[in-house]
Order: sequence, then structure tokens, then C-alpha cells
Amino acid sequence: MPVVFLKIHNWENPIKASSSYPLSEGDVVIVESSNGIEAGIIEKDPSNEKENQVAEQRDGNPRVLRKANLSDLKVLKDHRKKEQEILDMCRLEVKKTELPMKVMEANLSFDGGSITFAFIADGRIDFRDLVKKLAKKLQRSIRLHQIGARDESRACGGYGICGRELCCRKFKGNLPSITSEMAKVQHIAHRGSERISGICGRLMCCLAYEASQYKEMISEYPAVGSAIKTQDGSGVVKNVNILSDEIKVELENKKIITVKKGEIK
Repeated sequence: MPVVFLKIHNWENPIKASSSYPLSEGDVVIVESSNGIEAGIIEKDPSNEKENQVAEQRDGNPRVLRKANLSDLKVLKDHRKKEQEILDMCRLEVKKTELPMKVMEANLSFDGGSITFAFIADGRIDFRDLVKKLAKKLQRSIRLHQIGARDESRACGGYGICGRELCCRKFKGNLPSITSEMAKVQHIAHRGSERISGICGRLMCCLAYEASQYKEMISEYPAVGSAIKTQDGSGVVKNVNILSDEIKVELENKKIITVKKGEIK
């Protein structure tokens, strides 16, 4: 059975789902998963092999039941109104219980049998009592899902300091792991965390774009602190700028000179 890629919750990555219907990106569909009958949006072209590799598989490959019809869309429109009321109720209960968590979104399953709440928190939260209270008040199955700061930004959207749409929002695949090593290899770690962090407070996703190229290029240059020989004598490498092909060297007489890679003996 053909595979499509869809998103059920705003905070999640696209997932694989089997479908016997011809579908296009942007189509609203009704799917069957382990959480019940849910609605989703087709996110990716199933013919794209690269996207096929990064999309997640969840719940044993959910199955597309049908493309949403006018009646289905009306149900979803009504759900959106109810979800805001449900979200406000959940936030009020969290405030009463003084749990250190921030509830971001509520999602009512298409069949109305379950509600999923997405929240962020600094650590693990014991929300068992909260689930019991919500289940009693709403008379539905309750599921709480903890998301990260990047997931919050992806769900809310926005623009980065570059003026473009947030990478986590624009690119639909799995969010890569961003490390401080990526900033070091690009020689921008010295700028300070506030200048290389996104609006989520984590290192900017765009650090991953050229990290591998920088790592490959920097391998052709001497490491900072290593001893080299130049036309002006021996010295120690103090700084390397691979974009301008400049190497700052401190000679034995403490003089600082700048040489090109091809000038190293």
C-alpha cells in the first residue's frame, strides 16, 4: 500500500501513513491510529526519497481512511472552537495545582474520544493528578505530551534575526541535533550564546547547514596552537580564517603575521 507523509499535531514531525487514495500536499485526511480516529494534513510528496528517509514512523503506520469531505471539515472547524475552551480549562487546572509546566496546545481527536495536550517544562513532571482531574471534567481520554523549546517555536512559528521564517517551521523534517561544536568549527562560538541562539533560546538550527563543509575545509589547515614554518620563520598558529584563507601566526620574536595556506612550508 502506498505511503504518504502527514502531520497530525502542529508540534510533531511528519509521520508515515499508508493510503490507498491519491493525495497531494495540503490535503486534509482522516486517519486511523492507535490513538483513535484523527485528522491530519498531507505534508510531503511521497515520491521524494530523501524525505522518505527522514519522516518518522509512528503507531505502526497509521492508515488513511479518506480525504476529508465537507462534513468532516465542519466537524474539524467545530473542534477548533472547542479546543480553545479545553485549553483554557487545562491551563486553569495547571495554575491551581501549581505544576511547573506551560500548556501550549490542545488537540481533540476527530472522533472526539481523546484530547492531547502539548506542554513544555524544564524537567520531568508528575501530572497524574492533573490527568485524573481533566478526564473527570472533560469525560474523555487524556494524553499529555511534553515537547521541547524548538517544538514550541515550530508550533507557534515566527521569524529569526535573519528576517526569514524560522527553520524549524519552514523545513518539515526531523529537527537536527545542534551542538556547540558546530559553532566552534565555524569560528563563531566567541560571539556569545545570545548571538548564536534562536528565539527558542537554543542554538540556531542554521548552524547545521554548513558545519560539515567547514569541518572538511578546516581539516586542510593547521590547528590553532600548532607549530608551523613560514617564509618569515617558525611560529605558532593563533587563528585560522578559512573563508579568507588567512592564518595568523605568532613568530618566535612575538611578531604576528598573516599568511596563506599555500605559503606554509
